[in-house]
Amino acid sequence: MYGLFLRHFYLITRSFPRVLDLIYWPTIQITLWGFISNFFATNSTYYNGAVGVILSCAILYDFLFRTSIGFNMLFLEEIWSRNFTNLFIAPLKISEIIISLVFTALIRAMIGLIPAILLTSPLFGISILDLGPPLAFLFFSLYIFGITLGLLVSAGLLRFGPSFENIAWSTMFLLAPFGCIYYPVEILPEIFQSIAFALPLVYIFEEARNILVNQSVNYENIIQAFYLNLIYFFIAISLFYYSFDKAREKGTLINIGE
Repeated sequence: MYGLFLRHFYLITRSFPRVLDLIYWPTIQITLWGFISNFFATNSTYYNGAVGVILSCAILYDFLFRTSIGFNMLFLEEIWSRNFTNLFIAPLKISEIIISLVFTALIRAMIGLIPAILLTSPLFGISILDLGPPLAFLFFSLYIFGITLGLLVSAGLLRFGPSFENIAWSTMFLLAPFGCIYYPVEILPEIFQSIAFALPLVYIFEEARNILVNQSVNYENIIQAFYLNLIYFFIAISLFYYSFDKAREKGTLINIGE
């Protein structure tokens, strides 16, 4: 597991273009949302007293996006290099491959996000640390959901091959409207609200806004997010193993990089 972790760690950190790519997009996105956040804070009564609401939610969303896409990219690296089947020359289990990618995905997400977070204070006078101790729970919950999405997409890659690759880029954009990242869930039509409440994202971002706007913590939202995360994570793990077994039975596993 450590060897697989090192493979991807060196692949990322020893390549300046890769590191630059990881830093560039989060920094641009958070800077853009920072200016939008300042505009709304100046012109909206809803955000009075919580200047960093939009920007804080943008940072949380970007962490989720980077975790999910990071896991997918690590898995795709093995497919693009036609190295996935070679991994099983070593005594590696599927669970050990997943664990290695989970930790490496966190490194990828933090490389991109930390510089962007550090810029928010001097540029906009905002710190995500204003969320206080619950921030750790919010980040952890987002991390679990990001890994869950990564597992689901990777299961699709195993089952359908590289043609499923485009789904890896669009999964988060599909869920974003229902996640209520930048607006309260009440904004959605009722039929969409029922879908939104089935996702842990709603409880996470609703709680982030609640902390910043109302200066209070509702732990029911955090617990509900963890509860849904566990359900989806279990489903994702099961689908990943199922897809792997099917790919092995059909013999498509050996041609997965072609």
